[in-house]
Amino acid sequence: MGFVACEKHVVEYDTTDLSDVAEFQLHYFVPVDAKASNHIYKIEINNDVYVNNNAALLTTYNAVPNGSVGRFYTAKVGENQIKLYKDKKLDLVYDQACSLKKGKQNIFVYDFNKPPVVFENGHPYVTNVSENTDSVCWVKFYNFLYEKEDVPTDLKLQYQYTLDYKTKEKSQWADVGKPIAFGETTGWQVVKLKKEVFNSSGKCRVDFRIKVVDASGNPGEELQVMNPKGKFITYSDYWNEYIGRRYHHVLSGMRAAKPVSAVRQFTAL
Repeated sequence: MGFVACEKHVVEYDTTDLSDVAEFQLHYFVPVDAKASNHIYKIEINNDVYVNNNAALLTTYNAVPNGSVGRFYTAKVGENQIKLYKDKKLDLVYDQACSLKKGKQNIFVYDFNKPPVVFENGHPYVTNVSENTDSVCWVKFYNFLYEKEDVPTDLKLQYQYTLDYKTKEKSQWADVGKPIAFGETTGWQVVKLKKEVFNSSGKCRVDFRIKVVDASGNPGEELQVMNPKGKFITYSDYWNEYIGRRYHHVLSGMRAAKPVSAVRQFTAL
């Protein structure tokens, strides 16, 4: 009876130890026209080139890495130098540093000449359990609204939502967190939902509005913004939100000039 000796082969994969690194998503919200010449074609962090999920560029009012929810880049804990190159000519348009901590963060570039704002992502997230047809999603509202070029708004804003969009004059509006100033966020806030279809994954339409906080510190008039035709209108918008999801809602652009303002939504989970 013969015996055959077996040689052990160890299979190794390239991995990154996340126990002591910073993880981040990079958001590009400088108030510029949404055109190709303003897209970011190259991203460098500490002179290392970061690839946007194999995509060629970072478009205006968008974030990387994209392609699916829950993706993050990694970088060292401490100070990190960010360089952004605009247009296909790769013109260096941004060269600023920021400090990152261990864990997940969101970096917002909102001015080519200023350091970015860094927010804690709030991960790990609490899980949600649906009960009958009623449940929730989470929304994090950010205020990066400009009045006009190089003039950040001095308005303090209260974000609100309703499910009663069919009877707007009688709608019950609920606050999404507390009022925030420019460069601030509400943090993750619960938004109550009700399924439109019982036997489904669970979504419903949610309407949003923005109130301007008055001198007494109370939500007063609704926010007036300029539309693409140059006319001032009351801000309003809606999204179809899904139970258990988490959404970034970023108010950006210019209130009284072009490019006009809008809330952009990104799914975090």
